[in-house]
Amino acid sequence: MLTKVKFTVAYDGTGFCGWQKQKQEDQISVAHVIEKALEKVFAEKITLFASGRTDAGVHALNQVCHFSTHRKIDPAKKWDLCWALNSQLPASIVVKKAWIAPQEFHATLSATHKTYRYLLLNRPRPSAHLSRYMAWERRPIDIHHLISSSEFLLGNHDFKSFQSVGTPVQDTVREIYQADWEWRRPDVLQFTVTGSGFLKQMVRNIVGTSLMLERKHLEPLEMERILSLKDRRQAGPPAPAEGLYLMKVYYPQDLDNGCIEL
Repeated sequence: MLTKVKFTVAYDGTGFCGWQKQKQEDQISVAHVIEKALEKVFAEKITLFASGRTDAGVHALNQVCHFSTHRKIDPAKKWDLCWALNSQLPASIVVKKAWIAPQEFHATLSATHKTYRYLLLNRPRPSAHLSRYMAWERRPIDIHHLISSSEFLLGNHDFKSFQSVGTPVQDTVREIYQADWEWRRPDVLQFTVTGSGFLKQMVRNIVGTSLMLERKHLEPLEMERILSLKDRRQAGPPAPAEGLYLMKVYYPQDLDNGCIEL
């Protein structure tokens, strides 16, 4: 029987074409780089699965992945798989923790919900050092407007208005449990959203739409109208990719309990 391994990975999405492997050889993806590292460590062909895809320039603090290997791994021997993988990876990709997972675990299909975070630098001048990790907005932003408009996102809705063109899905209904704006520091806005799932560029489109409504001084209720229209053309442009982070992926407790840490 194959051994199934689960691991979490953080990465700086700058310079990558996104998570997903591309046909063009000059397009380097995060998944491709990790797969090549796994194949060096395990000396076999590896197929990698993740909780979901992130776009070019988007970051992750805790992306969850799994793969299967013919190699027998004994947890009692305390093999530092993370160290072995990180020795084969660039500094922008770091494997954080690894487990032997139960056979029924699947990084994509077993996920129940996810949390994303968006960071926005809000001051008159941009930052030379933070430009890869935060979007920038020069004009002052009314956070109370953002908070009010985001309240209409909570609950079960058809989020087709916030779905960019991409991989087709049968159902565009998702449930949002959390959609919070707050000041992380006096010049950094933070948006945290947790939901049952997310469509292509959904979080960036929500942030872009929220900022558009605030900028145009439209009523926060306009967010509800845009949702109801189920028309991408009615929403705002996507916020820049560099401000977005995949923070956490959640799984059923019984699957987490069945994992053995390496």
